[in-house]
Amino acid sequence: MISKNHRLSDFLTWASAIAIMVALYMVFVYAPTERTMGHVQRIFYFHVSTAWVGFFAFFVTLVASMAYLGKGTRQWDIVALSSVEVGLTFITMTIVTGSIWAKVAWNVWWTWDPRLTTSTILWLIYASYLMLRSAIEEEARRARFAAVHGIVGFVSVPITFMAIRWWRTIHPVIFESQGFNLTTPMLTTLLFCIGAFTLLYFALLVHRVRLEQLADEVEQLKHKLGR
Repeated sequence: MISKNHRLSDFLTWASAIAIMVALYMVFVYAPTERTMGHVQRIFYFHVSTAWVGFFAFFVTLVASMAYLGKGTRQWDIVALSSVEVGLTFITMTIVTGSIWAKVAWNVWWTWDPRLTTSTILWLIYASYLMLRSAIEEEARRARFAAVHGIVGFVSVPITFMAIRWWRTIHPVIFESQGFNLTTPMLTTLLFCIGAFTLLYFALLVHRVRLEQLADEVEQLKHKLGR
């Protein structure tokens, strides 16, 4: 089992590394320069991809949290925790790249636009998930509380996604008639970047899960040795 896990993590690591390098080539070479915003528009490919991965990561946490409450298996708790940590990293990247893009497009680093506001709330909800875990010492109780948080907190994901469709906003809509007019190379680049970052998510998730498993094994050894 250990050798299989190592083979999977090695495969995902190398595959994601190659995919990210190809994605970089497509973003900076293959994709044409947008006529209105110029080269700064290229950050769009990273901004959208990291947002997608962040949302997907929190969906995985939702599923893993429900599975934990249903089965009480530590492995599901590990997956939920690991996916929150990875997802929060990607959402942080989304907010940072969005701010850089906003500075050029809107001449401000930040504005309380509905999408930006809901994204901030989303980030705070999942940051508080990690704070909750660190505040509870008893393992089973910590896992139960975190699972409920992971389930309820997911409500913020569809709200964040739909914010630009439900409320008046200056944030652009991408895949609709009033959104970006993406050429075929642009769309191809975007979809490849989403796939590459998704692959990177799985690579990071596998490594993070394994790290938590090793931490559990260390704690078990300490307990056996009476430390």
